[in-house]
Amino acid sequence: MPIKNRLAEMHAEITAWRRDLHENPELMYDTHRTSGIVAAKLREFGCDEVVEGIGRTGVVGIIKGKSDRHGHVVGLRADMDALPIIEATGLPYASKTPGKMHACGHDGHTAMLLGAAKYLAETRNFDGAVAVVFQPAEEGGAGGEAMVKDGLITRFGIKEIYGMHNAPGLPVGHFSIKPGPFYAATDNFTIHVIGKGGHAAQPHANVDTTVMASQIVMSLQTIASRNANPVDSVVVSVTSFRTESEAWNVIPERVELRGTVRTFDADLRKLAEERLISIATLTAQSLGGRAEVEWSPGYPSMVNAEAETQIAADIARKISGSAAVNDNTAPIMGGEDFAYMLEVCPGAYIQIGNGDSAEVHHPLYNFNDEVIPVGASYWAELVETRMPAA
Repeated sequence: MPIKNRLAEMHAEITAWRRDLHENPELMYDTHRTSGIVAAKLREFGCDEVVEGIGRTGVVGIIKGKSDRHGHVVGLRADMDALPIIEATGLPYASKTPGKMHACGHDGHTAMLLGAAKYLAETRNFDGAVAVVFQPAEEGGAGGEAMVKDGLITRFGIKEIYGMHNAPGLPVGHFSIKPGPFYAATDNFTIHVIGKGGHAAQPHANVDTTVMASQIVMSLQTIASRNANPVDSVVVSVTSFRTESEAWNVIPERVELRGTVRTFDADLRKLAEERLISIATLTAQSLGGRAEVEWSPGYPSMVNAEAETQIAADIARKISGSAAVNDNTAPIMGGEDFAYMLEVCPGAYIQIGNGDSAEVHHPLYNFNDEVIPVGASYWAELVETRMPAA
């Protein structure tokens, strides 16, 4: 595995950065400590420009190469925020903030990109410029969209942009990627089912919200089985069923359903929304009640550009060899707000193996520090290959 020697030498240093970030997780846009550390290190490394406050608490560092003969700028993006999870790892560097945890590896993503930034600022063995992008609020806050709206792509002249995420279960040193739709659009819904409550021994005198809501839950599955083309992917999951009463003998007046819809295709995304609203309202109406639907659009599907996907896969092969790179992996029903950056700039998102670890968003998850020199070398090689020095 041709890890860059300098990055191998920096392994312990980068690991220390990562573990400090892990001990001090921050949520959403409240990444003030993390953003401050990132900005301070980028200045310490000698970046030509360090800009804070892009997308509220995002940070961008600009590193110029030996010359600007190409006028090209490559963007590299890492996310910084943690999750509202109680950590159960028992590690010496476990979260010191109860209820907050780096359970998705963003601490590792940030540390790897910082390591690459230090290497690139030291060597500058490329022509053009690299923008290292540190983003807040990936976990539900659309920090990627906020940075784009703040002029990330246009202000820094980024011509192509790349992202990376660790993948539990994929061996360390391995990569996976695919062109086209890679991560799903993530929409959420709340359905308020309203009837007439009363004594459970007198169902004829009531309008039973529990029966209505149960029928809605089952009928929503026909969106995938009877409305979507069988070759297209759609997930409709009801994840919460709440009533206003816990009594054994009371039919509740209201039931609240919550859930999520995942799609890759824009037309199917719209169809799923329309059918969900129709099924909920008409099912409730047919049983004598009513349903009110709140639809909350989430991240769009993340779509990798064909050319940049090939570039990313080729770089991964240079780092790890062809046998360790799957360039046509299965799409993922999870969401990723790097999608907003790919909507306005060509680029690609790749997964890097985290080895045999707990899954992301789990209280026992931990980023594998053995990944650090692999990921940092990938970033550095990407810049030096895309913008070779004369």
